[in-house]
Amino acid sequence: MIKNDYLEYEDLELLFIGGKMDYIEFLQKYDYEGSVVLLEGKREVSDTDKDKLFELGRSLVSRTEYIIFRSGNAAGADHYFSCGVVSVDKKRLQLIAPYSNHRSKASQDCEIISPDDLDLTAEKEIINQSKLNKKTKKLIDKYVAGERNKNTIKAAYIIRDTIKVLGTKSIKPASFAFFYDNLSNPMSGGTGHTMNICRLNNIPYIDQTIWLKWLDNN
Repeated sequence: MIKNDYLEYEDLELLFIGGKMDYIEFLQKYDYEGSVVLLEGKREVSDTDKDKLFELGRSLVSRTEYIIFRSGNAAGADHYFSCGVVSVDKKRLQLIAPYSNHRSKASQDCEIISPDDLDLTAEKEIINQSKLNKKTKKLIDKYVAGERNKNTIKAAYIIRDTIKVLGTKSIKPASFAFFYDNLSNPMSGGTGHTMNICRLNNIPYIDQTIWLKWLDNN
């Protein structure tokens, strides 16, 4: 059983596909119009990995034509992935922020979408799957009802993480996801929630145990 702060899974096969697909095959399969690839992860990034995150973002944009890359506008992994994308083409980066003025100076003039821009009462699946996060479940309805304080803002971050995967009525869902996880405490925090939403919706994903090898071999 996999047990964390969010969900419990028993005998659930991981969606990691690294053993069945290499980097070239990924590029061939996912570079199509309408494809959205998520690049996100932990705020804490080791010094030795920062350049690798940047390089993955840069490489993915340089070697594809159609994919839109989506991230969460957070410090750490999101930032380094995004900088790599923007170094080639900022028009292909889409940021999902928890609120409208979140880290606006770090947005690099890219497209930003937040729950503030949405009628959340019309996004029932986003709300339902956001409530799978046990720590913020009771805050979701308060946030959707318009209550804003230091507690309910926690719900905005989880809703943001759900949107990154599911999309909305106006933006497409993710087709694939790359994560930078804390391998000593995997699938925890907001990154863990996002990974769980990928799993529940059969969105294939890999973490750095796979994509670092992809970079090294290509």
